[in-house]
Amino acid sequence: MEISRAMNARLDLSSLLKLSLKSAVEILAGQAGLITLRHDDGSFAPRASIGLPLQAVPLFEPLWRDLEDENNPLNSQDISLRLALASRAAGVPMRHIVALPLKIGDEIIGYIFIFRARGAGFSANDRQVLSAFADQSAIAVHNAKLYQQVSAERERLNAIIENSGDGVMMINPYRIIQTWNKTLANMTGISAEEAIGRPCYDILNLKTNQDVSVCHTACPIVNPPEDGGFYAEGLHRRADGISIHLADNYSPQYNEEGQPTQYIANVRDMTRLKEAEELKQTLLSVISHELKTPVSIIKGYADTLAREDANWDKETLADGLAVIEEEADRLDRLITNLLEASRMQAGGLKLKPSYLNLADMTTAAVEKLQATTNKHTISVDFSSDLPPIRGDFERLREVLTNLIGNAIKYSPDGGSIKVEGRLENPNKIRLSISDEGIGIAPADQQRIFDRFHRVDNRLSRQTPGTGLGLYLVKSVIEAHSGQVGVNSSPGQGSTFWIELPIGE
Repeated sequence: MEISRAMNARLDLSSLLKLSLKSAVEILAGQAGLITLRHDDGSFAPRASIGLPLQAVPLFEPLWRDLEDENNPLNSQDISLRLALASRAAGVPMRHIVALPLKIGDEIIGYIFIFRARGAGFSANDRQVLSAFADQSAIAVHNAKLYQQVSAERERLNAIIENSGDGVMMINPYRIIQTWNKTLANMTGISAEEAIGRPCYDILNLKTNQDVSVCHTACPIVNPPEDGGFYAEGLHRRADGISIHLADNYSPQYNEEGQPTQYIANVRDMTRLKEAEELKQTLLSVISHELKTPVSIIKGYADTLAREDANWDKETLADGLAVIEEEADRLDRLITNLLEASRMQAGGLKLKPSYLNLADMTTAAVEKLQATTNKHTISVDFSSDLPPIRGDFERLREVLTNLIGNAIKYSPDGGSIKVEGRLENPNKIRLSISDEGIGIAPADQQRIFDRFHRVDNRLSRQTPGTGLGLYLVKSVIEAHSGQVGVNSSPGQGSTFWIELPIGE
């Protein structure tokens, strides 16, 4: 009973086999023992031994070979003959053997062999003791193998969950987190140690755009929808201040009484998809607002000048046609920017490189833009030893015009604008445009180069634009193997910089 209790308390197969064999050898006063177990292909192989040299164990293979095919193999004289042959081959003198199968029902899962090198042979009582012991051993071995299978399956499932491309969270009926995989930790910035054991509504508190908690007002676990869809989505704010849009699909697991035992939540980061949807809405807004305005002005002036009941003088006609021409040019620029943005997004930007003097290009752009403002003073300061760069003249002129134009546009009170060029290192030129304007908040500095993104402030809302200018600047500079960035503080102006490689 003590041995059976000890065996049933062990679930590790290797230690269980050693304990079983050691106990059997002691009970039967043997000097050696051997246990074989059946493989999946039906063959038997040794899994534990005691009192036998390891290198000698394979030489006892005749003992268990084809035993399952004989009518009464364990009581026949053939087993003694096999022992004699195996002992001689192994150089291990064994005189007596008792062998019994390990059975679960009618299935033989292995054999147990006990050897004596001296003394009397095994009696019927010995066989009876070993038989009872073998039954207990078979059950314990069977349980250990089942435990191994369950453990292997659990490890495989854990590996799948842990390495899933989606975030996976398992919670109990009380919404306490039981599992939190690596992807979800990376997604949310919350480690498994922080999450497991705590309520999901505290760890992953999703909110609407109006800052209303989805987990407290519309949790599908607390208030299951009538259609049975366990789904929730909302904004999660990470510890680093970044907000991401998450979507949770819950799969409830039920017991035999139909009660939920746990919920498996598949969590996906929908931030990019939501941004794409917002981008579509922004594009529609740009088209409907920015393009409609010049079209309306052109149509209004054209209708006015075409009135048959009016006799316009030449000056009025010239002014009206000038407005029409100006708005047509504006419309052309808007359409061109939209087409350029689409082409760049598709990777279709083509350059016509040549060797350029960046200082001369910048001076020409400054002279042209200085004529458009009397509230700003634009200065140019370039090192005299700057070598030429290799780039597309028209594209880089657009970049300069855009950046200097923005410095003027977003400095409504005027002030000084400085354009400087320096040799950053032997292989790179750095050009910077500094203004004394309204500046840019840190949260917006990461996104101002995105398509259609505009800083949400009073001046930007009053200033026409599509939010494509800086996106085009970034695309052109990166196409030249360069970099672009901004340093700014709200109310203290901005400094945009670009770095371009030097032409060989």
